[in-house]
Amino acid sequence: MNKVFLIGRLTRDPELRYTGNNTPVATFSLAVNRNFTNQSGEREADFINIVVWRKQAENVKNYLNQGSQVAIDGRIQTRSYDGNDGQKRYVTEIVADNVEFLGSKNSSNNSTNTNAPASNNTNNNAGPTPYDFGPEPEPKGTNVDSNPFADFGSSIEISDDELPF
Repeated sequence: MNKVFLIGRLTRDPELRYTGNNTPVATFSLAVNRNFTNQSGEREADFINIVVWRKQAENVKNYLNQGSQVAIDGRIQTRSYDGNDGQKRYVTEIVADNVEFLGSKNSSNNSTNTNAPASNNTNNNAGPTPYDFGPEPEPKGTNVDSNPFADFGSSIEISDDELPF
């Protein structure tokens, strides 16, 4: 099983590119604090490269910037390529399946991100989430007093012999 869960802050703004067949891909680096301190009592961090694909890549580029806190779940991937000097280079990175936006760098100070679109969230998150794009329209057929089968015409006759139970 290859599964990774990380929570950290972006060390730089995401970079968005498009593949030859116009598929969006975003890359960024995530600083993840270690659970322990070093000998001098300081907490160290690991800097991990993240790759995000498709619509989520566009959301990452549009709504995250350096210092934003995110939760990532995905998988570890290793790949290799030949460098300009002819040497083989190896890269280990996380391919994110899901990116959850937890807040901006300033959200701990209860300030709001004025560059982000308005959010209908009532919590104190400063930034929007990829799942918050304004009010959702009321789904049809949610009125419990209405008949959901009213548009199907005449009634359907079913005898008790046709029921499997």
